[in-house]
Amino acid sequence: MGKKIIVAGLGHGGISAAALLAKAGFDVTVYEKKKEGTLGYDWTDIFAPAALEIAEIGMPDEDKYEYKEDMTFCAPTSTKTLRQHVPKEQLEIKMERKDIYEHLINHALECGVKIVYKCEVEGPIVLGNRVVGIKTEKGDVYGDLVIDACGINSPVRRNLPESFCIEKDVARNEKISIFRAFYDVASEEEVEAKFKVMVFKGGVRGISWVASEDEHTDLLMGRFEDFDMEDVEEFAEYLRKDNPRLGRKIVRGGQFVEIPVRQPLSIMVADGYAAIGDSAFMTVPLIGSGIANSLKASKILANTIINDKNGSFSAETLWNYQTAYYKALGAGLAPFACVKLLLLSLTPEEVDYLFEKDVLTDDTITMGADFTGLSSVKIDPKAMVNQAKQVCSDTELLKKIIACGVRMGKVTAACTMMPKKWNARRVQSWAKVYEYSFK
Repeated sequence: MGKKIIVAGLGHGGISAAALLAKAGFDVTVYEKKKEGTLGYDWTDIFAPAALEIAEIGMPDEDKYEYKEDMTFCAPTSTKTLRQHVPKEQLEIKMERKDIYEHLINHALECGVKIVYKCEVEGPIVLGNRVVGIKTEKGDVYGDLVIDACGINSPVRRNLPESFCIEKDVARNEKISIFRAFYDVASEEEVEAKFKVMVFKGGVRGISWVASEDEHTDLLMGRFEDFDMEDVEEFAEYLRKDNPRLGRKIVRGGQFVEIPVRQPLSIMVADGYAAIGDSAFMTVPLIGSGIANSLKASKILANTIINDKNGSFSAETLWNYQTAYYKALGAGLAPFACVKLLLLSLTPEEVDYLFEKDVLTDDTITMGADFTGLSSVKIDPKAMVNQAKQVCSDTELLKKIIACGVRMGKVTAACTMMPKKWNARRVQSWAKVYEYSFK
């Protein structure tokens, strides 16, 4: 084909799209700032194995993964808990993050993808209204298309011209700061809930989990504000009161990372440019899981590029990628961002109330997990509000829930109004409506 495709960054979606395109005959090169063999944090991650099949990637060896346990969600102070009941055929798998990358990279190399390591991407090269390459620490690289897989703070996306109308920055309530580490096991005491997720625990606006394993205890803390190791140690000590297995020695991990938890990017494409994965905010807004969504997006993007008979890689042709992604996942993900905004507006006592009065149920949190299984889950705003009206006697809380329902209705309506064909003026006008619906 002779067309040269640049993938900026070794994100999961980017490397999977690269493999599909190289297999189709494109000249594909990935540029990654890290050294070979250093991709992935020193902990495990979970995702739906069905995503691998969609991206035409085989399953890893059986000794490389295991199936995840259902999560138990705990209210801030109430003893009421909610437990997922994900069907066996929809269970996610748990793998070492490094093994996930190794699996995806080896597959890409077999398909003919070239990877340049230790080469930091610094920004896009733009000529007129078209992205024609990337600036790297080793010099400029030109190509026919740039796939942006550089993540939440992508230097490519953030340095695009204002005229592209592509969102650059992430608001503080649109990203969650995560600390995660594996601690030693301090007690052999059996626990009823092996994977316990805590919402607003200790009055902290965020989410945390304690997962009991045979050889370690997996601790995650997530907050919508910056925090440091002193805060980690203080909060871990607080958690040990109810989690005696949680030791004090970090045996693995111990890093801070940022994850987007917001609606998908309003405009993902431009002439010569397409964003994927965290660069396009493809995570589930409530939990930050995004590997499965990125893998499915890689197939949609690759199909769009392969079907571009003229090889123009224009916004007009790449817009088919965005509309297909929203139809498959994005339009369903967006309302969950409204639920996240609702939760951030609540007090710990109000969250307790939602648990106690069954406004949040086992079915609710199971449905929230379905996106990692790649099903097109939709929240019904009217049903949510009607349920709240039946059980909620707290007037102020009910007002917040109704406001959330109204916002979700606006978001759902905005998604249905997305232009089916590319027209710069119409797309940019729609993007403003879509973005404003979350305000």
